Amino acid sequence: MKYNRIFLIVLDSLGIGGAKDACDFHDEGANTLLHILEHTKKEYPNLKKMGFLSLVTKEEESTNSYYAKANEISNGKDTLTGHLEMMGVETKIPFRTFPNGFDEELIEKLKEVSGRGILGNCVASGTEIIKELGEEHKKTGNLIVYTSADSVLQIAAHEDIVPLEELYEICEKVRTITLEEKWKVGRIIARPFKGEVGNFIRTSNRHDYALDPAGKTVLDSLKEKNYNVISIGKIADIFNGCGIVESYKTTDNLDGIQKILEIEKKDFTGLCFANLNDFDSKYGHRRDIEGYGNAILEFDQHLKEIMEQLKEKDLLIITADHGNDPSFPGTDHTREQVGVLFYAKDFKEPKRLKDFSTFATIGATIADNFQVDMPPIGESILKDLQ
Repeated sequence: MKYNRIFLIVLDSLGIGGAKDACDFHDEGANTLLHILEHTKKEYPNLKKMGFLSLVTKEEESTNSYYAKANEISNGKDTLTGHLEMMGVETKIPFRTFPNGFDEELIEKLKEVSGRGILGNCVASGTEIIKELGEEHKKTGNLIVYTSADSVLQIAAHEDIVPLEELYEICEKVRTITLEEKWKVGRIIARPFKGEVGNFIRTSNRHDYALDPAGKTVLDSLKEKNYNVISIGKIADIFNGCGIVESYKTTDNLDGIQKILEIEKKDFTGLCFANLNDFDSKYGHRRDIEGYGNAILEFDQHLKEIMEQLKEKDLLIITADHGNDPSFPGTDHTREQVGVLFYAKDFKEPKRLKDFSTFATIGATIADNFQVDMPPIGESILKDLQ
């Protein structure tokens, strides 16, 4: 075992453009990181030193990390698909989407299991639909149901109207219903909110109900061999708890960063797997270029502390799961390559590596380090980290 602890941080949606099949997803020209750099002119010194900016701009003369571009082989550009591929599961048939909303039969079943009426049933932005339908929801108690370009069924409800326990119970029942093939959506998402008309705000009590991974993941292999697998943010939800040993929810990116710093101080052997979701949910989907740039800056400012707290036999990996270019038309994810950065205190001559053919290179490298079952896709680059 080369490293006792590996910290894998996913900067949710921070793609770097260049996907070979971007045109198949109508995303040709999308490049989340590059366009944020061009529009905001912000400086990210710590990510720059790791080689991250070199993936979209001019090459740095020297870096403290190994870095590379990774291509996605799975059929999709969503959170679930990207994370599953990272951990060795390829999605060949994309999860079902519902661009025209859900059919009447499913809506009737939702009414039946919830005992409530349904509002919305359309493709929508989560913040916009609660602004539009929040008042009616408060008056009637009817649930706000909506979807997006992703394979999701989202249920929004005011916490004073539908208590969290009730909302979660409804989502669990809907998850069971939507295991049926014709409605097999990737994730059911509870979207609670608070506030008054004109000032509704989504709370941090979101909960995702995903499908079990379609195959064995590297997380499962680690857990089988009694290594600790620590989830920060929505990782446990993405993998539906499979392969997770400890789980910590987060309220926002800063809370996630603070939890990473806290876990670094703990004594464990295994993987700490974190997702920082604000990049995607607060800024990418809302096409907020300045906000996205500030979120990267916030992470960059704390990155030095994360790196300094690493122990001698720790490895830090930073990557993304897809793109969400805030300068691109629409509000959907964008098909992009992602950057992968590797940092350890004992690296002698870190440099740029050849492009990875799949996100699964990450999971394969982690599996190789802990000498557990290798995933069916991806090749380890552990030997190259010197």
